Amino acid sequence: MDRREFLLSSAAAGFAARPRASATPATGRSPAAQSFELDEITIAQLQEGMGSGRWTARGIAEQYLARIEAIDRAGPRLNSVIELNPEALAIAEQLDAERKAKGPRGPLHGIPVLVKDNLDTGDRMQTTAGSLALVGTPALRDATVVARLREAGAVLLGKTNLSEWANYRSTRSTSGWSGRGGLTRNPYVLDRNACGSSSGSGAAAAANLAAVAIGTETDGSVVCPASICGLVGIKPTVGLVSRAGIIPISATQDTAGPMCRSVADAAAVLWAIHGYDARDPATVPLRQRSFTDWSRELRPEALRGARLGVARKGFGLPDSVEPILGEALAALQRLGAVLIDPAEIPNLGKLDGPETVVLDYEFKAGLAAYLASRGPRFPVRSLADLIAYNAAQRDRELPWFGQEIFERAERRGPLTAAEYRRALASCGRLVRGLGIDALLAQHRLDAVVAITAGPSWPSDLVNGDRYTGGCSTPAAVAGYPHVTVPAGLVHGLPIGLSFFGPAWSEARLIRFAYAYEQETRQRRPPQFLPTL
Repeated sequence: MDRREFLLSSAAAGFAARPRASATPATGRSPAAQSFELDEITIAQLQEGMGSGRWTARGIAEQYLARIEAIDRAGPRLNSVIELNPEALAIAEQLDAERKAKGPRGPLHGIPVLVKDNLDTGDRMQTTAGSLALVGTPALRDATVVARLREAGAVLLGKTNLSEWANYRSTRSTSGWSGRGGLTRNPYVLDRNACGSSSGSGAAAAANLAAVAIGTETDGSVVCPASICGLVGIKPTVGLVSRAGIIPISATQDTAGPMCRSVADAAAVLWAIHGYDARDPATVPLRQRSFTDWSRELRPEALRGARLGVARKGFGLPDSVEPILGEALAALQRLGAVLIDPAEIPNLGKLDGPETVVLDYEFKAGLAAYLASRGPRFPVRSLADLIAYNAAQRDRELPWFGQEIFERAERRGPLTAAEYRRALASCGRLVRGLGIDALLAQHRLDAVVAITAGPSWPSDLVNGDRYTGGCSTPAAVAGYPHVTVPAGLVHGLPIGLSFFGPAWSEARLIRFAYAYEQETRQRRPPQFLPTL
């Protein structure tokens, strides 16, 4: 039994043993796709059930733990959950007692959530970014996102697998693989990729292994797996959600966000985790900004009169997504939106170089600061230490691809370097002032819409990813919000529709996504097919 199986089986021992699901058959419908009482259930429905006495928080947690045992460890073996929380059932019991004595704290009271394994949890679980180098010394305190979930009454069920180091280690990586967790599989078609880096969060939420999941994004790592796994994903404005206690890549692009099966659920989770945090200077604008609860402003008529630009070019998407886009645009028009088509984003082809420079510099500096926060006894202290560890543990950490990005970033200088400052200024100018902002002003747009990502590709550990395109980069580099919502299927593989706009426009984008979701209802649960 490997470490991952030991951790999972130890946590699962807190509830009665259940029969393991049979292996996935070579053909036909997997047993995993059959009935599950909490299948596709929403936060509101779970709250109604707990309020009526039909369920308890402990009972709900037990059901999801059994589902993880049957789907993630056996059956299709998704490898989406890297570790279970041995305290999950005790937390749920405490919340049941609190509900009985005082009533619920709010919408997330008793709701099981899975968080990506690059968010610190100050408990008995590990925080590793999927790397074996970080196993053995748990984080000293919760990430702010985790703390806010606990404060809201959520049950921290466990942590999800991811592309190791949030996919910032190799230019030839396979998304969803980590040295600690292995390869995450796509629950729609098991030999396909779940995208990344929030692969486990996407696969787990899609497969109904928890009520909701948390992912993180630097460029595409929430919206791509959300699109490919048939989910709603929200990549917030950088600064809306604290990054304190999250293993970093970029101080200018990183953020955490919800990955859920409905817009309403994603809005409720985002509301719970957003806000000013003295530990993250990017949140300082929130000291002057106030928001109304966008989870209470969801209206099916929200698109009436909205001016939406349709971005088509520069994303590398295949022709197979064109019918999905056509159907989505027709739905938007039925809902009363005014479409400016096309409305192409300027300068897309000029971003790759400066973005890479910015991320390299910020990763090296941010990682050193993060590793120092893990305490004086933490075994690795720098990017150079990690490079050396991976070389020494080549069979376990570098069996399929290398660490070219690590080595490139290690050669960069400090954040005072002229090269970094030029690249950072170039990114801001190209994507904001001369990019998204200019486009929005030119056409008086409320938001831009586009296909989020192409259909999933077969996972290939030998040759690495074969991305099928996506629109994540403009909003990611700008630090602007981006919401994706299910839009349809191509050969049974989910495709998402994106809404993105200026900084702090989450409320508007969420309302638009909700109206579109209610009109089209394109979310389809996975069937766990072995192959196409």
